[in-house]
Amino acid sequence: MKILEKLKYVLYARKSSESDERQAMSINGQLMEMKEKAKKEKINIVEIVKESHSAKETGQRPMFNYILENIEKGKYNAIITWAPDRLSRNAGDLGKIVDLMDQGKLELITCHSQSFSNNPNEKFLLMILCSQAKLENDNRGINVKRGHKNKCMVGIRPGPAPIGYVNIIKANRISSVQFDEERYLIIKEMFEKVAYEGYSGRMIRKWLHKENFTTPRGNKMSLSRVFATLKNPFYYGEFHFGGNWYKGSYKPLISKELFDKVQIQLETCPKQWNKQVFPFKKICTCNSCGSGITAEIRYRVLKSTKVNTHIYYHCCKSKDNYCREPYITEEEMINQLVMLLPQMKLNKDYLLKEFNDEIKRLNNLKKIVEDTNYKGIEYTPHNGKSKINTTDKMIKNYLLHILKFGNPEERLRILEGVKTKFALSNRILEIDVV
Repeated sequence: MKILEKLKYVLYARKSSESDERQAMSINGQLMEMKEKAKKEKINIVEIVKESHSAKETGQRPMFNYILENIEKGKYNAIITWAPDRLSRNAGDLGKIVDLMDQGKLELITCHSQSFSNNPNEKFLLMILCSQAKLENDNRGINVKRGHKNKCMVGIRPGPAPIGYVNIIKANRISSVQFDEERYLIIKEMFEKVAYEGYSGRMIRKWLHKENFTTPRGNKMSLSRVFATLKNPFYYGEFHFGGNWYKGSYKPLISKELFDKVQIQLETCPKQWNKQVFPFKKICTCNSCGSGITAEIRYRVLKSTKVNTHIYYHCCKSKDNYCREPYITEEEMINQLVMLLPQMKLNKDYLLKEFNDEIKRLNNLKKIVEDTNYKGIEYTPHNGKSKINTTDKMIKNYLLHILKFGNPEERLRILEGVKTKFALSNRILEIDVV
């Protein structure tokens, strides 16, 4: 009795939500049983710790780690729990428990039907029981993988069926995959609109919203899910699982030819992304919906066969797909920026450095033109230390010059020195006061 009075217990109750522990007693059930045992045996419980977490992997349970830390500190020196496998189902956590017993910091582990004290025989038995739980886990994992492979071999992909299909469950297992009568025609029409009508992913999403189409959980399809659906080979009768391809036993929703046409329609060349520089995107936002501003180039062939090129800036609609903010041409945007120049907040040090570098570059060019034997060209003017006396007016005139006559790369670089942000509203630039 004196030994029991010295012991300070922590009551640990754990249950995993994973399928391998569906038959384990609930946390409340464990607490009720162990409290009753503690009352009968007059066990001193210092703290009750509950946890809903799998014990398959080492060091992944926060509350179990909390218990180990407090045993190290001497807060308690004994554990009461329903069964040994509540403490550990892996070798790493089991080793930590045995190590604490070897150090004399953990004196006793009390379970529902047996106890394990700090002696070689009982520690050995504890290790056998916990190792048996690990063996069950390992075998169960092998069996699950074997079951998945067998399921794939008969043409059924494990897991939830993609939208447009439903799993038919019998005896808690997927017996077949069939069309979702409420959704499969809409999904098929998605593929047809992309392949034959040239719809983009955004256009498909907009059309689905107009049709009030929802997923089985009642949610609208996001743009990412639209693309994932259009790129899923499951719909033409094949699927990828565990690194292998399998032929489905279900009825395909579309043909392989239609699927291939959709992939070609969706394909974009990565090298084309961001090839064109649009310098004014970063300094503007849409005043109507708060989205960013994007730009695009449009070409118009005149009767004289001359091609006119125009750049248009407009809302990218990232926050509101139905934003009606009109476009503005780059020429008009530059004119308005020139008008707003006196009100702009500028990074004068940055712009002055750019101005000085430009002067050096022009001086080098002038000397080259005047003397072809000139050898003093500064190839890295950005490293120069010489200064040119300037004024605010000179900086603004330089900014004005680049805005009007610079190329897109020069404009993009020079706009790094503009601290002011702008909002685009009905083709009018306004200084954003936020």
